[in-house]
Amino acid sequence: MNSKQISYLRGLAHNLNPVVMISNKGLSESVMKEIHVNLDAHELIKIKVMNDDKALRTQMLTDICEQTGAVAVHHIGKQLVIYRQSTKPKIVVPAK
Repeated sequence: MNSKQISYLRGLAHNLNPVVMISNKGLSESVMKEIHVNLDAHELIKIKVMNDDKALRTQMLTDICEQTGAVAVHHIGKQLVIYRQSTKPKIVVPAK
């Protein structure tokens, strides 16, 4: 995705509430399942991470994107925003 597409998705994500919360226990199998379910339902989701370690949160974002095939849209503070287009797209991302 290019920077304009990422910017567009960041704008859409601004008003979203987190749909998945990751506790200090980290990325468990059930958390990954919830992320998959919510990506299928919404395409663009916000995740809240309860851990204070920035490096760990960055690693979680990378791991989530690798395991789900999603694109990292934004990471600010304890919030992660990811996007994965579903088979029936709900969000029309600009081509350029």
